[in-house]
Amino acid sequence: MTGMAAGAAVVAASLVVPDEVVPADRVRAGAPRTGYVELDRADGRTIGVWEHTPGVSTDVEADEVFVVVAGAGLLEFTEPDLPPVELRPGVIVRLTDGMHTVWTVRETLRKVYIAP
Repeated sequence: MTGMAAGAAVVAASLVVPDEVVPADRVRAGAPRTGYVELDRADGRTIGVWEHTPGVSTDVEADEVFVVVAGAGLLEFTEPDLPPVELRPGVIVRLTDGMHTVWTVRETLRKVYIAP
């Protein structure tokens, strides 16, 4: 789904999110999969829904703000060294370009994100 119409509504938890295996060099534990659905792209920003299945993976982030809508996990910051964030529905997080993170997902995590 791209270009969600004005006034349209979707339930984030019911969207089908195509996923793929996380590359082996980014996996620390388990066999996590990630995927996303882009909802809208306009005016230099993207809105979408992203999902991460249980397991532990690393990433280098881009600028975004997200709100967790389902699942549970822990987001750790290795660069810069910041306190970890417990992820659960309702938590809002701001990431900046170049942050190095570790995602420990206990229950499939789904977030709605806005990225420039």
